[in-house]
Amino acid sequence: MSATLLLTAEEAAAQLRIARSRIFELMQDGTILSVKIGASRRIPYTALADYVARLEADARSATA
Repeated sequence: MSATLLLTAEEAAAQLRIARSRIFELMQDGTILSVKIGASRRIPYTALADYVARLEADARSATA
């Protein structure tokens, strides 16, 4: 687990190794939870772990 609790879109994209624009799409459609702090939007580290867990569950059910 990361010591950083909240990540920027750029940091989250780097963690998932996807494009920053894709992170914004996932935040906009509610797939990845984000929080607003002032004018900034941040992604809880746990939201990334939850997202990956959902992807894994979907992959398992698709092969079952």
